[in-house]
Amino acid sequence: MPDETVPLTLPGYAHVYSGKVRDLYAPVDPASGQPRGDQLLLVASDRISAFDFILDSPIPDKGEVLTRLSLWWFSQLEDLVANHVISTDVPDAVRGRAVLVERLEMLPVECVARAYLTGGGLGEYTATGAVSGIALPAGLVDGDRLPGPIFTPSTKAPMGEHDEPIPFSAVEAEIGSDLAARVRDLTVAILKRGNEVAAARGILLADTKVEFGLRGDEVVLADEVLTPDSSRFWPADQWEPGHPQPSFDKQFVREWLTSPASGWSKSSGEAPPALPEDVVAQTRAKYVEAFERLTGETF
Repeated sequence: MPDETVPLTLPGYAHVYSGKVRDLYAPVDPASGQPRGDQLLLVASDRISAFDFILDSPIPDKGEVLTRLSLWWFSQLEDLVANHVISTDVPDAVRGRAVLVERLEMLPVECVARAYLTGGGLGEYTATGAVSGIALPAGLVDGDRLPGPIFTPSTKAPMGEHDEPIPFSAVEAEIGSDLAARVRDLTVAILKRGNEVAAARGILLADTKVEFGLRGDEVVLADEVLTPDSSRFWPADQWEPGHPQPSFDKQFVREWLTSPASGWSKSSGEAPPALPEDVVAQTRAKYVEAFERLTGETF
């Protein structure tokens, strides 16, 4: 398996940036020999992150699952919002897990919407009775469906730091009230559409995180969308509020890391251990199952 931590050498492209999961390359202009400023090659690696650490154990085929599933969802959402995809004609070395996209002015907030209470939202609710400043009914438990989808934005922290929930007023202060309202409404609309589509496949979409950029004044959906890395997917027939739900996403990895079997503690400050082979295999299977159940295609 290739070393996922080392940027690839791609003829005609210059490496620009590596995040937790994705690597960015800029097409090089043949005339000037300089990277173009209007396009990016977005490559999804097989890396997996948890608790703000990049784990030492890549998940085979994960990058292709994320890319193919995002492309499928972009087509399901194209009547709601434009997206950044230009072409899937990419170098052979990254074919299937890369797309050529527009280089946008990215918005400096994480746009999160929730239909169910769990994860960080549950922790915030338990402490304050609210999530991102939105008061919720008393007595909710892990996995409860919310009265309606809510927009719960967070900061966009540098890699290695943790995103922090913020109220909508902070988004308004950051990007202006009109643009904040547009991204709030789009984020919630994407979650609603995702749940409509997923429900027909026996899946609940608990929450999702999306990223937007600007094409002039137009808000454009970027990065990935409605994947097991950016969203929580639950099997509808096993939904039972009151405890953590079975999932098709990397919550499976988080649960193993916080179990006694891992021998690791979040409070240690140390990087998590490598995943056992069976956990890697089961994680890959969950990503593939999410892809196949949602799209109806065979991976």
